[in-house]
Amino acid sequence: MPNSKNNRFMPLMMAACVVVGILIGTFYANHFSGNRLSIINSSSNKLNNLLHLIDDKYVDTVNVNELVEKAMPQILAELDPHSVYISAKDVQTATDDLKGSFSGVGIEFTIRQDTLHVQKVISNGPAERAGLIAGDKIVIVDDKPFTGKTLTNEEAMHRLKGPKDTKVKLGVMRFGEKKIRDFVVTRGEIPTKSITATYMLDKETGYIRIRNFGENTYPELLIALAKLSQQGFSNLTIDLRGNTGGYLQSAVQIANEFLPKGRLIVYTQGRKSPRQEYRSDGRGSYQNIPLVVLIDEGSASASEILAGAIQDNDRGTIIGRRSFGKGLVQEPMAFSDQSMIRLTIARYYSPSGRCIQKPYTSGDNKDYEEDLLTRYEHGEFFSQDSIKHEGPAYKTAIGRSVYGGGGITPDIFVAEDTTDVTSYYKQASMSGLIIQFAFEYTDNNRAKLSQFDEVEEMSQYLTKQNIVDKFATYADQKGLKRRNLMIQKSHRLLQRYLNSRIIYNMLSEEAWMKFLNSDDPAIRETLKVFRQNAAFPQAPAKIADNKTARLS
Repeated sequence: MPNSKNNRFMPLMMAACVVVGILIGTFYANHFSGNRLSIINSSSNKLNNLLHLIDDKYVDTVNVNELVEKAMPQILAELDPHSVYISAKDVQTATDDLKGSFSGVGIEFTIRQDTLHVQKVISNGPAERAGLIAGDKIVIVDDKPFTGKTLTNEEAMHRLKGPKDTKVKLGVMRFGEKKIRDFVVTRGEIPTKSITATYMLDKETGYIRIRNFGENTYPELLIALAKLSQQGFSNLTIDLRGNTGGYLQSAVQIANEFLPKGRLIVYTQGRKSPRQEYRSDGRGSYQNIPLVVLIDEGSASASEILAGAIQDNDRGTIIGRRSFGKGLVQEPMAFSDQSMIRLTIARYYSPSGRCIQKPYTSGDNKDYEEDLLTRYEHGEFFSQDSIKHEGPAYKTAIGRSVYGGGGITPDIFVAEDTTDVTSYYKQASMSGLIIQFAFEYTDNNRAKLSQFDEVEEMSQYLTKQNIVDKFATYADQKGLKRRNLMIQKSHRLLQRYLNSRIIYNMLSEEAWMKFLNSDDPAIRETLKVFRQNAAFPQAPAKIADNKTARLS
């Protein structure tokens, strides 16, 4: 009978043990995990419950999916200025630029008067092989009209891009012809170049312009350096102006090419991301070449990693204006519907230990977005003395002072040239009228302009064509009132801008950069530094004999 009695109480004893176990587990979970999981679960359940309530109870019919799409960017905006949500339809556009290639027809286009104009045809690309030329107007795609108010850049890319080896039928109006021509283009891989200009500034000085830091930027750099080597370069200029960044790893690979072994290039660190250091391996082929890096307020992220590594290691001279100030690291994370977020997971720090990220207020990006305008109004673009340094000073390898908390401050400041700027010039530039006129002029004069293969020849020809006066007449018809005195004062700037855009339309981006650099003050300062053998920074006089200053 004792066994029968024990059996009778066994279920009760087991139940008591389970309850005690739950209580003990809850105690330890609450005290040792900070109750974080329950907070996250309760918050996410609250959001899910809210959506269900809206779907079930709201007075009008609501598309819950659209509601979520609108809410995602708002939630991320509460964190920092660079955590973003990218919808599924925008993911390809957001990533193509850094991937090194995309599948499409191989044209560069612009939309004017509700019509797509072919601005450039990629050399040896699908469109060129099919017979399209610059100046063509694409008016039909796959037997459907391709003009009108609904034609946008996004719609055009959606219709023209597509899987490799698929075909698209294009109806084209060609200049001087009344009948539509039909072309069938087989889509192919179109390379997207990070390095858009490689040439010699003078007999000794090579120049490389890096537009962004993508998957193929480093191999592109090696090709560019090999090209310059064949031309006998002994100095190097890397132009990062307007480069908004890209992949951290690409910037690290490029910095490695110029640094001795064991030098710290950058390190990242975040709440859930332990410190990760990136150091040079000593395999770079250009560790001793005199080097200048050009930056401006448009240089951000990976550009600042490269510039900061060169500056903090005293490897070269930084010339230009203070960079943008983006020191946050984003990690892409995809959802099952192909949308994605780029979530800030860490900050990056230059070798001296400075964080380049400029200040921001979580959930309020207005001041952050207007920072460059504030800098302009404060006079920073015109005077080095107007630069506000946020945070403490840091020291480079040889003891020079550098500053964090808001971009890379150049070693040599070059002010923005506003000598001939007038309100007329500002309106002409900001309205887009210069670009519109340049395209129409190019389109109407392709036969004559195609006779010029060199930048200098085309520039000389354009200067004789009274382009500024023709533009002023065109702009007046478009609503920008003619101001002869202002036009006279800004004539040099207007001529330069107009010529540059026509050269870009007819030749290449490299030709465009050659033209702009021919009278660029930052380039003049660069060549001066090389002539004076001053590319390698010197230690401050007071610690010139101190051999112990080193970076960790």
